[in-house]
Parts: sequence; structure tokens; C-alpha cells
Amino acid sequence: MSVPRFWRKIPQRYNLEGTHCETCGRYFYPPRNLCPDCRREGTIVNHTFKGVGKVVTYSVIRTASDQFSALTPYVLAIVELEEGPRLTAQLVCSPEEVTIGMPVKGVFRKIGAEGESGVIYYGTKFAPM
Repeated sequence: MSVPRFWRKIPQRYNLEGTHCETCGRYFYPPRNLCPDCRREGTIVNHTFKGVGKVVTYSVIRTASDQFSALTPYVLAIVELEEGPRLTAQLVCSPEEVTIGMPVKGVFRKIGAEGESGVIYYGTKFAPM
């Protein structure tokens, strides 16, 4: 990811910011400029998600690329937020703890780094409640 794009995406990554269509009530993450149901009649506003949800499905990553090899095994899950959107995120727990339907909450964690002295990326991961 380029540095300018990385900095533009920080509010979404740090605060789970998305959008909400006031016309039909749907929530979107990542943010959208247009509601796919209401089209131009929809009124889209910014929305900060609570960061609470449940695990829909998950996978245990045992063999990863060099950048993530120190983290293995780790859990990658699809989390459905209370407001409705689903997103892919890493879970901060051991693979044995995870179950489908498990309640989770968003936590602020290090996601990665570019080398020893490069940019450190932070963002939202999820932990059991």
C-alpha cells in the first residue's frame, strides 16, 4: 500500500469508521458514497461502529508469508458487526478458543511493519468478549 493511501485510510482502520444510509437503514464498511439499494435517493452519513460483533466463520493460518510467519498459528475470521456489516479481521486469541458465533470486540493492535526501521501499521483486530 502506498504511503499516501495508507494515511488516507487511517480513520477507517483506527476507528472502524463506515457509513450509514438514513433512507433504508443499512450500514457499510468500508464506507460507501452511494447506497446500492436506494441509489441516488439514499442519504449517506458517516458512522463509527461500536466494534462489537460475532464470528461468522474462521480459518487458522499455520503457514504464512515471511511478514506474518512469527505470528503463526493465528486466526483470521469474518466478523459480523452488531450493525450488520461483515469484515475480515485477525482474532487476538489462540486457535483453540475460537468458535462460530463467539462474541468479539474490536481492539487496537499492531498489524505489521515495513522492515526494522520502516512504518509500523496499527489497526483493529478482534478479541473474545
